[in-house]
Amino acid sequence: MPVLTDMAGETIGPIAHEVDERWTMAYAASLGDTHDCYFDTLADDGVVAHPMFAVCPEWPVIVSGRDVSDRWGISPDEVRRSVHATHDLTVHRLVRPGDRLTTSLTYTGVEQRKPGTFQTMRMDTVDADGKPVATTYQGGMYLNVETVGGDRPDADAPAEPDFGPLPDESMAEIPVPVAHGAAHTYAECARIWNPIHTDAAVARKAGLPGIILHGTATLALGVSAVVDAVADGDPNCVRRIVCRFRAMVLMPSTITVRVWDEFPVTDFGSATSAVRFDVLNQEGGPAVDRGVILLG
Repeated sequence: MPVLTDMAGETIGPIAHEVDERWTMAYAASLGDTHDCYFDTLADDGVVAHPMFAVCPEWPVIVSGRDVSDRWGISPDEVRRSVHATHDLTVHRLVRPGDRLTTSLTYTGVEQRKPGTFQTMRMDTVDADGKPVATTYQGGMYLNVETVGGDRPDADAPAEPDFGPLPDESMAEIPVPVAHGAAHTYAECARIWNPIHTDAAVARKAGLPGIILHGTATLALGVSAVVDAVADGDPNCVRRIVCRFRAMVLMPSTITVRVWDEFPVTDFGSATSAVRFDVLNQEGGPAVDRGVILLG
């Protein structure tokens, strides 16, 4: 079924969330990121959540959006075949246990591209005082699906950082093992349940060679490796995470996080440096491409 471009402007939520230590610690544990800042509840300041934890409160509004997708001409089968294409997360501050968060979603653009319908959304997560915690611009592709109506691209999305060609050699190449049950563990700990990541029959029906690791899990593994490599494992310096998703990660396998370079930046808010990275799957394909983490 074709997708109506008039869905741009539709809003979902807000949906409320109570965040506790169990959730934030489980998320970090699912990534094998065991720094004290995520687990030491005896610390004077308590614990914080991993920078990518923002995807956890975002998932329910995404699911709620799917529940009304038929109104916009998107069939359940087309929803199952949609792919997460781009991710741009601004971390206003790290989530902490005890936070009472609300998350809202706005469809910000719909346009026809060669592979299908490209849809963009903005998700805003705020705390109990209404102060911003995370803002995510996310792009998804409905493969082989046409649009109806004139293209309505998102004119307000932040520009993808472009720092020119990559250097000839990377700073570091970090192998990260991905266990056979990694997607199941991540699904339960993140509370992100999508059967293409946990049910072989559903994955096959969607045309996949097997269950695949969540794109956000692959990205989070990359973020952990980069933060370890350039920031002594301190997540408090992460300001923004940007990437494109391309190749699949099957399990069990070993992915490789390539850290390309780090350099000072200006005109990116409170960020003072940028790190470029990517993540290769075991076959050498770019699971995470054009990755940038802004630090401050």
